Amino acid sequence: MDVAPSAVELSPGRTGGIVFELALRVPEHLVEPLSDALIDEASALSVSVEDADAGERDEQPMFGEPGLPAPRAAWRRSTLTALFADEAAATEAATLLQAQQWAADVHLVSMAEVADADWVRLTQAQFTPVEVTPTLWVVPSWHEAPPQARVVIRLDPGLAFGTGTHPTTRMCLRWIAANATRHSDTWDRVLDYGCGSGILAVAAGLHGARGIDAVDIDPAAVAATAANASANGVVLSAGLPDGALGRYALVLANILATPLKLLAPLLTGHVAPGGHLVLAGILERQSDELRDAYAPDLSLTVVDREDGWVLMAARRG
Repeated sequence: MDVAPSAVELSPGRTGGIVFELALRVPEHLVEPLSDALIDEASALSVSVEDADAGERDEQPMFGEPGLPAPRAAWRRSTLTALFADEAAATEAATLLQAQQWAADVHLVSMAEVADADWVRLTQAQFTPVEVTPTLWVVPSWHEAPPQARVVIRLDPGLAFGTGTHPTTRMCLRWIAANATRHSDTWDRVLDYGCGSGILAVAAGLHGARGIDAVDIDPAAVAATAANASANGVVLSAGLPDGALGRYALVLANILATPLKLLAPLLTGHVAPGGHLVLAGILERQSDELRDAYAPDLSLTVVDREDGWVLMAARRG
């Protein structure tokens, strides 16, 4: 089990009643093995991880950049909270843990009785429909779509980046929605490079695109893209970057400025005559660097801005 910051491993079907919470102070390198041990060997119902210094001067913000995982699996000092079905199970887990030589740096913070809850329902309640435009919405599978939504992308939060909440994703989706009326009849081949969850490829498909290739270096992203496309009734080919072949009427890449600069010859080479290139994951202060990197072949301009991020696009003549 990979334990990401604030991740929760849940045991299904637990609602109502009383559970016991075991809170531990854990160094970064032990978060993942200890979480595994509590779930697999101590029968913990769930494990969550938080910054032990949250709210203090030593708090460590940990946000992954768009298209990339969080920089580390946990904080330098993490609070690991495990829930158990009863006090005996929690006590046994704490006792066994304190006897392990490898756990000498793990410290017991507290053990207390807490009211159980429907954790799956509570987790789902955190994720609500996201408005991209008045008529384009990203909606989790457990929610009804708003009545004003004409195009609905069904997408559940998951491991791969791209749920419509980040400014870079929203700007790409807005561009697709705004340009589909004029150009979707020409989108006979579309490339989503660094597809993550596949949300951009799915959006293009829902707006009339055909011949969609979605590629990513992460096999988990490829699998997520295929699943999300199927859930939305979009036909596409998901695979690794070597699956991007030939030229496309629309090339989308929501990654980061540095890889986008390195990929300039490759991405511009995929843009067909008359085709569009749309790039995101770029901070406003980085726009000149991107413009210079692509200048030998295409003329990038900033076409959208949000929260310090920009969307840049170009069209091949």
